Amino acid sequence: MHDEFDGGLLEEELRRAAAILDPVPAGLRQLAIDAYVLHNVDARVAELTFDSLLDAVPVRGAQDVPRMLTFSAGELTVDVEIGGDGLMGQVLPPRPARVEVLGGPRTAAEVTADALGRFTAAAPPAGPFALRLHTGGDVIVTEWLRA
Repeated sequence: MHDEFDGGLLEEELRRAAAILDPVPAGLRQLAIDAYVLHNVDARVAELTFDSLLDAVPVRGAQDVPRMLTFSAGELTVDVEIGGDGLMGQVLPPRPARVEVLGGPRTAAEVTADALGRFTAAAPPAGPFALRLHTGGDVIVTEWLRA
């Protein structure tokens, strides 16, 4: 008697074994769902073009140096400095904007950039974060980074 291989049955058995032996944590599953909800079809993505952790030359003896980041989306640039006192940045060319500091599925802070494009947030981001800028009719979202 020759048994025929059933790929669907094998897949189902492997799924059950994985669910028992190595389940996806509920928090991680919810974070993935919430991250998808953050997806904004109309938003442009601002790519990271400079990160002082990767691109800067270290200064000998310097301690607690703030992290400098630059994001670009077309003609728009966002410069960000992250330090122990929080986050500050500037939208260039200068323009007012509403800036959301995203921390996981929720907005960790919402601040307003002034007419010169400057903004500050009191607490530095903890863990993965991104910025979502609302400037005029545009929505721009930065890449996600770990603070």
